[in-house]
Amino acid sequence: MKKLIVIMIFLLGISKTSVAQNKQVLYEFDQIPQALLLNPGSKVNYKYSVGIPLLSGISFQAGITGITVADIFRNDGIDPNIKFRNALNRISADDYLQFNSQIEVVSGGFRLDEKNFISAGFYTEIDVFGNAPKDIFTLLNEGNAAYLNKKFSLSQGNFKAEALGVLHFGLSRKVSEKLNIGARLKIYSGVANVMTTNNTGSFTTRLGQDNIYRHFLNNVNVTGYSSGIYDENDETIDASTLLGRSFLGGNLGLGIDFGFTYKLDESTELTASLLDIGFVGYSEDVKNANINGSYSFSGIEFQYDGNNTNYWEDLSNDFKSKVPTEENNDSYSVMRPIKFNASVKHVWGKTRKEKNCYDMSYNDYYDNGVGAQIFSVFRPTGPRLALTGFYERRFLKGLMGKFTYTIDDFSSTNIGAGLSAKIGKVNVYGIVDNIFGLSNLADTNTASFQLGVNLIFR
Repeated sequence: MKKLIVIMIFLLGISKTSVAQNKQVLYEFDQIPQALLLNPGSKVNYKYSVGIPLLSGISFQAGITGITVADIFRNDGIDPNIKFRNALNRISADDYLQFNSQIEVVSGGFRLDEKNFISAGFYTEIDVFGNAPKDIFTLLNEGNAAYLNKKFSLSQGNFKAEALGVLHFGLSRKVSEKLNIGARLKIYSGVANVMTTNNTGSFTTRLGQDNIYRHFLNNVNVTGYSSGIYDENDETIDASTLLGRSFLGGNLGLGIDFGFTYKLDESTELTASLLDIGFVGYSEDVKNANINGSYSFSGIEFQYDGNNTNYWEDLSNDFKSKVPTEENNDSYSVMRPIKFNASVKHVWGKTRKEKNCYDMSYNDYYDNGVGAQIFSVFRPTGPRLALTGFYERRFLKGLMGKFTYTIDDFSSTNIGAGLSAKIGKVNVYGIVDNIFGLSNLADTNTASFQLGVNLIFR
């Protein structure tokens, strides 16, 4: 138990910020086959499993920091412009929104022998991340007159959205009585992608000499990438074409997961995993654009000038020559958001031994478990972290529950719960996160759920 306390204090000490897309309730929920997707090195105590097509793994997660939907749209009699301005004042450039959903189309696994378990499947995923470009919002909402000499940064705009299919094959291997390791190979099929990151530049307004103000665009370098949005005729691509790309379509990529489970003693274990170490190469229906350069001007002269009837055209041509926009159809690669999990768990209570039909040995099962988990996902603006404490409880032989308390960027009172029931060969599970926020979704910063149905054979 002392080892557990020391490790939990260590995890608490390194956690500073956090994020969604964290499936903290499902992680190491060994009774659910989908837990292998979060740690390919998890222990497997059944002979084989089959997921019910399209129903074995459905997950949805959404979160926003800084404000909620209700802050802007709440029916409280306050002028909408005032509410929008108040909300804008509360956010910072570090705030962000995130959305992730996964639907498991097919899945299954079977035991090769007493040491090796193979799993495979195919799922679709939509992942969206964008931070709040507060300077750009402020400039658009309030203008620049009240912000003389302020540099409005263009680097705050980071946005990434992608839809893809994932075909995967995993192996979990029992190395010894203490150590279990695993790996999973993933083949990504990119359906669509929109991205703009690592932009630079600023917009500044100063008092001028020829006019009241002089405006400066300095060192602008903004690039946008897209694939699967418009075809070569700049027409929107139909849904059937995109659906066909989800399984080994033209935008392919590779990834790999690693994980392990290690028993410190009979009742304490450590786990860790690295997920989605890989990339997707986009080459189908690519449309990219880049704006690069610097520019300054003294405002726009609205009075008609008989000596210069091409004023607007001259201004436009001057801007394009100094801050040119280049478009291309070049292929590009996108790194997947790498995710890291680690946990420590201590179990106790009544011990039961159940026979493994594959090798006629016996596994120990305990009624209670407590521990801590740390999660991180690497985003364009840096890593995002989450810390979770959890408690597991076996109510009946086929009924297991898990309860979590998570601290992250979205909430410091995030309580989640999951329940897994096995009736005969049928396994049904359901998971919800941020339970207290479910009563008023518009006024909460995060919400998520997961559910699925599997057949498990021991």
